[in-house]
Order: sequence, then structure tokens, then C-alpha cells
Amino acid sequence: MHELERVREQLAPIAAQLGRALIAVDFDGTLAPIVQRPEDAVALPDAVAALRDLAPRVSCLAVITGRPVEFVAHQLTLDTQPFPVVLRGAYGREHWQNGDVRQPPPPDEVRAAAADLAALLATAPAGVLLEDKGSGVAVHTRQAVDPAGALGLLDEPVRAVAARHGLHVEPGRYVLEVRPFGIDKGTALLDLVREHQPQAVLFVGDDLGDLAAFEVVEQLRERGLAGVTVCAGSAEVPTLAERADLVVDGPAGVAVLLSELVRLAAG
Repeated sequence: MHELERVREQLAPIAAQLGRALIAVDFDGTLAPIVQRPEDAVALPDAVAALRDLAPRVSCLAVITGRPVEFVAHQLTLDTQPFPVVLRGAYGREHWQNGDVRQPPPPDEVRAAAADLAALLATAPAGVLLEDKGSGVAVHTRQAVDPAGALGLLDEPVRAVAARHGLHVEPGRYVLEVRPFGIDKGTALLDLVREHQPQAVLFVGDDLGDLAAFEVVEQLRERGLAGVTVCAGSAEVPTLAERADLVVDGPAGVAVLLSELVRLAAG
């Protein structure tokens, strides 16, 4: 089957109920290519354009990410050209809608863990970075000479710091994210489902942190809702591709998929 035909086939249940659908997407690796430094990530213009086209056609369009909501709002040009999209940052702890922002302060245990991790990384391989994500903190090894080796070297001590502060570690694409238990993309997606009561749900992600949202979609499907999971594929995370209903070629493929969804609904 041709790639575009396969996409259309998988999207058909969502397109059939697009006006009552919840469409949720991740940011890094899904709307924006993965880059060496997190602060350099930029959403693909085609992906942003597709979101703008899709937004007025659905019950709810959402971006669910570990990033702060204000960073994503700027990336989507919502500060200059707003369109109807809901942002859930910090794995759902931060909310953005119509320019209104809710950003609770970082938990005390995250602040304490961040200080310990900063001390730990003082002797880490060159190129290892610590990212403050507000409600969590991430250790990135992508810029190290040996990213996989650095990740393996740091895995146990990072987990020890997290355990000492009662926090959870989520591995990802050359990253170890430390955050509180019970805060994940699945919980954020389920909150939006409860709020909007959709008849169809589509979630698009690229990394292991998106598995929790995939699980929610699968549970909703068992309850009779139309549900589709999409992986923005990469060689770095085969596990997510194996779990997804549909795999597309990274952020560029996501932009095509979102545009195709608009076309299917219109035609």
C-alpha cells in the first residue's frame, strides 16, 4: 500500500468525526526536529501551518509537552498570530489557553534534585547538559562525544538522586527526565478528554514519554471511541513505532499527516 494511502486509511475514523475529535501532539521530535541543544528547537513552519488549518475544525487541538507552555506558545507564534489551541506544558502541570497562563511553582523536591544533579554533572563527560523544565529537570547527553555511553554512565547516579527526593525518572532520546510521580502525558490527555468529551482521539508523539498517552488512547478505544496513535518515527526510539497504529517520517511526516487530515475532512 502506498504511504499516503496508508495514512488516509488510518485517519479515516478520526476524519469521519473531526468536529468532535480531540487532536493532541507532542512538541520536540514531533512538531520540531530534535536538536543538539533544547533551547535551539524550532517548530517546522509546515507543521505550524497545518495546526492552524486544523484548529477550527476540531473539538480541541492540544500540544502536550514537557516544555514550558510559554516556550511552545512562542514557537507556534501564538503571541503574534493566535489560533485556537490548548497547551499543556510540564507534562500537564502548566496550562495555556487564549493567552492565559497557569504555571504553578516547581515542587520543592524538584528544586532540591536539580541542585544535586548540577553537582553530579560537574564531573560528567563534556557536553552533558542540565535542562530546567519547571516541574522537572532533564539530563541531556546528545552533545557528548559518546551520547549513549554518557547516558549509560549517568543512568544509575541520576536514578539515585531521583529516588532520594521521591521522584521518577523517564528515559528518552539521549535524555533522563526527573519529575514527580503521577505527572505524565497520559494524565494530561485524559484531563482534556474529560473536559471536552470527544468522540474521537488522535495523539502524535515520538519518544518513550509519549507511551502514557498512547495507553490512554488504547483504553478509550476499548470503550468505543475512535482512537489512533501516531509515531513521528526515528531510529532512536523503535519501541514507540512498534506500539503506534501509524508511523510517519519525523516532524515533516507529522506536518503532512495533519494536512491530510484537513483534506480528508473537507473532501
